[in-house]
Amino acid sequence: MSDLQSNSKGLRPGQERWVAETDETGLGAVDAVKDESAPRSMFGEAWRIMRRRPLFWFSSTIIAIVVIVALMPNVFAPTDPSFCELKNSLGDPSGAHPLGFDRQGCDIMSRIVHGTSTSVAVGLLSTAIVTTIGVVFGALAGYIGGWLDSLLSRLTDIFFAVPFVLGAIVFMQMFKDARNVVMVAVVLAAFGWPQIARITRGAVLETKNGEYVSAARAIGVPEWRILIGHVLPNAAAPIIVYATVALGTFIVAEATLSFLGLGLPPDVVSWGGDIAKAQTSIRTDPMVLFFPSIALALTVLSFIMMGDVVRDALNPKSVKR
Repeated sequence: MSDLQSNSKGLRPGQERWVAETDETGLGAVDAVKDESAPRSMFGEAWRIMRRRPLFWFSSTIIAIVVIVALMPNVFAPTDPSFCELKNSLGDPSGAHPLGFDRQGCDIMSRIVHGTSTSVAVGLLSTAIVTTIGVVFGALAGYIGGWLDSLLSRLTDIFFAVPFVLGAIVFMQMFKDARNVVMVAVVLAAFGWPQIARITRGAVLETKNGEYVSAARAIGVPEWRILIGHVLPNAAAPIIVYATVALGTFIVAEATLSFLGLGLPPDVVSWGGDIAKAQTSIRTDPMVLFFPSIALALTVLSFIMMGDVVRDALNPKSVKR
């Protein structure tokens, strides 16, 4: 009987699969050996590519910090962000207040930390709504086709014709008395879903004629199970990439509405509202404007960079097997 050996010709680090090893007579398999030449799954290969890129670790570190701060703002800034004293107006930084005070005498550090929760909540909720609507509409249009595809495509074109921020401004003007995190997220999602719907439709059209889909139909698998269990998982890559980038886009959109006075009400702490208030201090104390701006810029930039890394990792043309 031959010894167990590992086939290590032409391997990449970390790849492995198990193959049968036969005895000297060739009559049958007697054991299994590790063969590291097996290809990985799409997401396994994507993880291998992403973890080797410094940009992934840089963006993921910032995102992790932002999420932790958003979940536990009182740990990082126990001071009430709404507690303001005019005697502290534009006060200098100190040990208890490392970033100083704004013109109203509010602690800048506390407002930035608590504003993180608002921005992340709007971004996540908007992305969740947009992804749900866009994936449902796009998957049905691409998989079923026919008159349903035409109807949903025309509906998508109607929403595409309305500028994203302009449409949100009009709707926020109509509901001045109902401005909150949920309302802002719903309004942003109402004009943000067409793009992901088209991306999903194109991905479904590309994957629905695959051999695995034909095989599933041949054995009698229901169409809805084919769509959910076979087509959508194989069309998920561009959806994931767009959702990652869109989250940062919605954070910017919320800040834009709040900056214009059409987003969240003044009693809700947000980066956009603080940036708008800091305009009056840009000449006398520009750091009051700089701190919330840099928090917003780093957060949005990290999600955009993460989207770029995920896109390159999930792109089959960038994978060398």
